[in-house]
Amino acid sequence: MTAEYPFAPNYLDLNGGRYHYIDEGEGKPVLMVHGNPTWSYYYRNVVLRLRDRYRCVVPDHIGCGRSDKPTEDRYTYTLSSRVADLTRLADELELDDITLVVHDWGGMIGMAWAVDHVDRIRKIVILNTGAFARPGGKTFPPSIALARVPMLGAGLVRGFSAFSRGANRFCVTRNPLPAHVKAAYLEPYDNWEHRIAVHRFVTDIPLKPSDPAWPVLQRTSDNLHKLAGLPIMVAWGMRDFVFDHHFLEEWERRFPDADVHRFEDAGHYILEDAKEEVLDLIDRFVDGPAAAESA
Repeated sequence: MTAEYPFAPNYLDLNGGRYHYIDEGEGKPVLMVHGNPTWSYYYRNVVLRLRDRYRCVVPDHIGCGRSDKPTEDRYTYTLSSRVADLTRLADELELDDITLVVHDWGGMIGMAWAVDHVDRIRKIVILNTGAFARPGGKTFPPSIALARVPMLGAGLVRGFSAFSRGANRFCVTRNPLPAHVKAAYLEPYDNWEHRIAVHRFVTDIPLKPSDPAWPVLQRTSDNLHKLAGLPIMVAWGMRDFVFDHHFLEEWERRFPDADVHRFEDAGHYILEDAKEEVLDLIDRFVDGPAAAESA
């Protein structure tokens, strides 16, 4: 624990593996789902802002953060496994009336869970993510394509930590990350074995129907409309080179009543680049009425 991340560890046993999560505060739950190559540290400031009024729950996906990092013969690093893990956590902690916060891969994982548990969700916060196929007109970033090349990708991502180091540099465009924050993001991924999830998230990106994660993506995309009646807030870094304006426009098409906030000079790590503005937005949004309460 540090001054920035002063949270007691909690663990859920998943078939012999430890699934770490933050569980701070009391009240209606705020469930935050991180992406790649981050971990629960990404949401540290949201937890610190809300834990005096809400129960803040933030898991580390298996292979990430403080969770165990098993080999592939002990854990299947696929989207379906991620959704099953999140389902188990929400059920074990008996989370209901949830505000769901998602970023990056957390959008795909969180929304895949959400479309099957609409009755347990109160509100949704969307931060630079997707939960549908790559929109038309959006090209696949060459740097991520390179990380998917057999053997070469593993060498770059697991051997040289190029993906994580690159994210520290290029996922912020307004405010460069301080050295201690960069170090915190890299800390769980300190060797080849510990970078397994970082690489497997990249290789699991569903791009075509034959990809293992495609059925989950398609089912989620087809059922996102079930969430349309919920209060939804979007905060978006417009200089994100992966989840760019094409993805934002697709969210707006699907959820035309969403409360959308654009940050023209911010990048993918919106909670780092526009920290105070986005924290204030989340604070007010979570405090505001839910759909039934405002009807």
